[in-house]
Amino acid sequence: MLAVVQVLGMSTEDEMVACFLSGELSSRRFGQNLRRRLAATGQAERLLTHPDLSEAGANLARRRLLADTRGYGENRDLFENFPARVRWSRAVLSADEAAGVRYVDYSYWVELSGGSRRPNDAAARIKAGVRAFDVPNEPFVDAARALLGGERFPALILVGENRDDLVCLEGHLRLTAYALVGFPVDVECLIGTAPTMGRWAR
Repeated sequence: MLAVVQVLGMSTEDEMVACFLSGELSSRRFGQNLRRRLAATGQAERLLTHPDLSEAGANLARRRLLADTRGYGENRDLFENFPARVRWSRAVLSADEAAGVRYVDYSYWVELSGGSRRPNDAAARIKAGVRAFDVPNEPFVDAARALLGGERFPALILVGENRDDLVCLEGHLRLTAYALVGFPVDVECLIGTAPTMGRWAR
């Protein structure tokens, strides 16, 4: 179990949505689809790269985009069984706390971690040359090198029924990169808690 994390302040659903989309925009796997959706709706990438959380229309556009691409607010895809009411906060995790975060219960991350869903176990397997479902590990290695080179990663998005037992919602690659280099810095994150989050964060 995690110790009590260092909470920096309260956050909002709008900030979480903006952070989620910003993270996926830079993803090799999800970025292209997001750009296609933005183009189809006549929106500029600036909606995601420079979010203004004070603009209600922009916040609504981002929520719609996350619904279209990942099922947010529609009880489907990644957000199936995700609670409608979540309390969000900004926080920092120590190395031990971050190492205790579990991956989402998804076949790839279960396989990569050898069944534990823990980033340190995944990192050990990556270093040993193990591939999950023969998917290359280079993106993790590249991200780890960037971290060692001084790059600061966007905040992870973590959720749970409370802050003592957290599951990664967005930022699995970054979490794994931190583990590969031994969590050399504190990990910035947004944390969402809800009494019924256990239905999602198994």
